[in-house]
Amino acid sequence: MKDRLIIALDLPSTGEAAALTQRCGETVSFYKIGLQLLPVGGMELCEQLRSDGKKVFLDFKLHDIPTTVEKATRSIASRGGDMLTVHAEPPVMRAAVAGRGDDPDLKLLSVTVLTSYDDAMLTEMGYRMGARDLVMRRVEQALEAGMDGVVASPLEASEIREKFGDDMLIVTPGIRPSWSGKDDQARAATPAYALRNGATHLVVGRPVNAAPDPAEAARKILEEMDTA
Repeated sequence: MKDRLIIALDLPSTGEAAALTQRCGETVSFYKIGLQLLPVGGMELCEQLRSDGKKVFLDFKLHDIPTTVEKATRSIASRGGDMLTVHAEPPVMRAAVAGRGDDPDLKLLSVTVLTSYDDAMLTEMGYRMGARDLVMRRVEQALEAGMDGVVASPLEASEIREKFGDDMLIVTPGIRPSWSGKDDQARAATPAYALRNGATHLVVGRPVNAAPDPAEAARKILEEMDTA
């Protein structure tokens, strides 16, 4: 179960992130490095964590012209990582698949709809469909492009699994344990709910990285996951 819980290192510096991993110790085996750490040594931290036997989810959400995405993916793959996100637009996803090449270790995930977005926000952005319909369309496109899985809200995981089968990763952010608040997540759910609905991996941020005892918070989440 430890390999299905991903703790987000959403902290200002790699020093603070490394300190958090030390406090979590052996309780946590999988970490997320996002854009906040990318320009201040995020890839170096990734390499260090992997040398320590940890897994790393690179949540960079690549989104650019296809040529740039292909080159960026190739560069990232050469440095190592276990998962990498790109935005779920067909040309972007196809470029990432081409850039990864034959690397079997780096799994590519498409970001469907950010979990902080709800239907009203999508309408404001100009979309003519709600979050659920947009997610389903983008999952279909991701599989057509050769992606390994998707990032989606736990509220959509069940329908994704039911409609598209078991041969894909579903990574769910917006996870809030029963004892935590939702913060800015509009489409959040508990760990047990997400797993029961088909998620393969859960991403947890503030309930662990802002906890007085991060290792204990992670243990409590793992206990919730075990109930599922």
